[in-house]
Amino acid sequence: MAAGAKSFLADAGYGEQELDANSALMELDKGLRSGKLGEQCEAVVRFPRLFQKYPFPILINSAFLKLADVFRVGNNFLRLCVLKVTQQSEKHLEKILNVDEFVKRVFSVIHSNDPVARAITLRMLGSMASIIPERKNAHHSIRQSLDSHDNVEVEAAIFAAANFSAQSKDFAVGICNKISEMIQGLATPVDLKLKLIPILQHMHHDASLASSSRHLLQQLVTSYPSTKMVIVTLHTFTLLAASSLVDIPKQIQLLLQYLKNDPRKAVKRLAIQDLKLLANKTPHTWSRENIQALCESALHTPYDSLKMGMLSVLSTLSGTIAIKQYFSSAPGTAATTARSFDLVKLAQECCYHTNRGIAAHGVRILTNISASCQEKDLLPLEQDAVFGLEALLVLCSQDDSPGAQATLKITLTCMVKLVKCRPHLSQSVVESLLTQLHSAQDNARILMCHCLAAIAMQLPVLADGILGDLMDLYKLIGQSATDKKQELLVSLATVIFVSSQKALSTEVKTVIKQQLENASNGWTAYRIARQASRMGNHDMARELYQSLLTQVASEHFYFWLNSLKEFSHAEQCLTGLQEDNYSSALSCIAEALKSYHKGIASLTAASTPLNPLSFQCGFVKLRIDLLQAFSQLICTCNSLKTSPPPAIATTIAMTSGNDLQRCGRISNQARMKHSMEEFRNLATRYGDLYQSSFDADSATLRNVELQQQSCLLISHAIEALILDPESASFQEYSSNGTAHVESEYERRMMSVFNHVLEEVESLNRKYAPVSYLASNTCLCNAVIALLKVPLSFQRYFFQKLQSTSIKLALSPSPRNPAEPIAVQNNQQLALKVEGVVQHGSKPGLFRKIQSVCLNVSSVLQSKSGQDYKIPIDNMTNEMEQRVEPHNDYFSTQFLLNFVILGTHNITVESSVIDSNGIVWKTGPKTTIFVKSLEDPYSQQVRLQQQQGQPPSQQQQQRTAYSRF
Repeated sequence: MAAGAKSFLADAGYGEQELDANSALMELDKGLRSGKLGEQCEAVVRFPRLFQKYPFPILINSAFLKLADVFRVGNNFLRLCVLKVTQQSEKHLEKILNVDEFVKRVFSVIHSNDPVARAITLRMLGSMASIIPERKNAHHSIRQSLDSHDNVEVEAAIFAAANFSAQSKDFAVGICNKISEMIQGLATPVDLKLKLIPILQHMHHDASLASSSRHLLQQLVTSYPSTKMVIVTLHTFTLLAASSLVDIPKQIQLLLQYLKNDPRKAVKRLAIQDLKLLANKTPHTWSRENIQALCESALHTPYDSLKMGMLSVLSTLSGTIAIKQYFSSAPGTAATTARSFDLVKLAQECCYHTNRGIAAHGVRILTNISASCQEKDLLPLEQDAVFGLEALLVLCSQDDSPGAQATLKITLTCMVKLVKCRPHLSQSVVESLLTQLHSAQDNARILMCHCLAAIAMQLPVLADGILGDLMDLYKLIGQSATDKKQELLVSLATVIFVSSQKALSTEVKTVIKQQLENASNGWTAYRIARQASRMGNHDMARELYQSLLTQVASEHFYFWLNSLKEFSHAEQCLTGLQEDNYSSALSCIAEALKSYHKGIASLTAASTPLNPLSFQCGFVKLRIDLLQAFSQLICTCNSLKTSPPPAIATTIAMTSGNDLQRCGRISNQARMKHSMEEFRNLATRYGDLYQSSFDADSATLRNVELQQQSCLLISHAIEALILDPESASFQEYSSNGTAHVESEYERRMMSVFNHVLEEVESLNRKYAPVSYLASNTCLCNAVIALLKVPLSFQRYFFQKLQSTSIKLALSPSPRNPAEPIAVQNNQQLALKVEGVVQHGSKPGLFRKIQSVCLNVSSVLQSKSGQDYKIPIDNMTNEMEQRVEPHNDYFSTQFLLNFVILGTHNITVESSVIDSNGIVWKTGPKTTIFVKSLEDPYSQQVRLQQQQGQPPSQQQQQRTAYSRF
């Protein structure tokens, strides 16, 4: 175990050696043993950093046992420090191996005569409730301390009781009556009752317990009508209902009742807050009557703050299934009834309210109704939503305050959503944005540019005629060099790139470069170049990367920029392709490959151990192989033209039953078959790249998927036109026209896919069998059409927003990685696999890990001794287990057989499964060696048999019992 932990520490990936973890722990231990209180406290508070850096069970176990010793013998201040460390490191508590010893050392302080020491111990026990939920001595101490006369100890007991109630059903059942007696007892002070009531939110372990707690809360709400008591009781009521689920409709009615009838604003605010919680958690439990009651309250309240809160709840509900229930169960279907709904009336009334927050919620409700409800009687609301959004846009774009910016973000988000669901509204929305762009504040302009780019990525609404206005604005902005202006330059350049569906004109490029030279820094230029690469404007990107090469201080950055410049130049070479000009196409591809090879050399030089650029290298290598495959296919088609098949090739093919004979010569047949297999192999490799990119954003994954589909399309076309026309199926490759297109690149690629499929299908139907000339022309034109779409280098190529990695530790583990572990062949090896999931700054941004799949396999590397006839099942080990990480830690075990003597190679590979059930091959892959040795007794018997000596009586008896 210790050896496994050491190798784990060595492979932690932090650039530290395994000695550093042990030396760090020893350094902290030295501080704990110091005679100075300050040094002891400093050592204690440094433990969370140690846990974060080395989150491994053996180290955490040792550290917590040392902290428990400090807690046992130290003063109250040290105990308080240990308590804070424990609370900060709650996710690591389950890695404590000696839980009994840890609890024993902490629990000994509960018998102290000092009530403060007992209080700290109770809080410590409460913080450890997740690992000791059923410890009866802890339960008893908490119950006993609730009767203490010391307020500090009672408050600590309440904290511990709440934590244990959340973890333990037995404790919750046992303490419920005690809590209710204290709450209802006249001797209990009101402030103590206010602290006791929240414990009841955890009484949801079974229906009867939840029902009795709810009955008690109902009594409290009526018996104690003071504001504080009603607020605490109602909130506990809501949390209990949200956990037990069965009483949510009743709770919604109760909160609405208080919202309507209670005159106190504090109670109304609490009711709104809890209604928002329930709207987020269980929108499907809201009936039409509930929404109607909330609308009536919002219509009649004179207070803007309360109206905004109610509208916030309604805007949350309007984006869920609840809104459809509201309209579907309403009487009347005539077109005139749409505006008669109270919800619609409220939203229309609020759209032009003087309070920006109320107006924002109003337009959000109208937008959600227009987007989710397709009924004809609700269609007039689209224009209401557009007018409301335009009014808010004008209002907020002139104001630079944080509140106005927050409202503007809501407005622009609603615009993007409305245009996505109602494309016919896009033109008016875009025109209003462009009109307002000239007079808006800089902060607002940045947000509006993001909105324009988001709309234009989905729909081609920015015509070339708009480019002049954008360029005038770009010239105007470029006269200043403030940070906001720099951000605005990038945002506006993105809109210009999106609006330019074709290559940028020389004039536009000159203006952009001139403004960058005048008022921008290198980082702004790089960001604009990055956006140009994403939008397929490779000519502009190449020039910007070239200008930045001499402005970086690191050689890794230089090589990175140089590789980007070469990739942009390579893609720029492909823009000159023309249909039916195949010799020119071959020279363009050759030029592009030349630049790509230069670029991949620079990219490899730019990689570092901490940043290996594995996705970038994989993506570029696949692009190189794809271009080579395209070039080879055009060459093969050209060779078919120079040496066409004989006139009787079709007859020969039908007679022999071999369709490949239609291609003519054997070499042509082999080339076509090889080309088809090469494209299928490339599609498989693109699939592997997709599966290994767990942290990529959806646009990047879609880009990889499109590359894979282009490979499958060409392989299918080769099969359908030349190799096997009869068995080729078109349904399998038919594109889904109803799928929503997210970018201009995807739109153009899908258009090419559909065109090629139609061509291939029409050729097969009209001219069966297809002539070699027509099939060659179709294939070459398909290749050129695919290459003419400028490649988009998506975000993940430049920027990793989510970072997830897994570190594995195997136990037993050798001290030297090249040294094998010795195992006797009549025993099984228990291989323990532990792992830690490590995240970046934004865990779970795109997808979350649901479980980790561990695959263990062993291969015999070298055999020693005689060959025996052993069943094939005993030759290898193939096992797979799925484990769910808890607090980013997982552990499992495998039993492996090594019957054959010799050296075996064990490989442990991990992959992750996300919340949608998709498997991602993230790695890592860890290898250890095992040497299977013959057990001593069998070896002795074998040697005696070789020497011709019969085994002794004692050895015969041992043989009879050895299997037991």
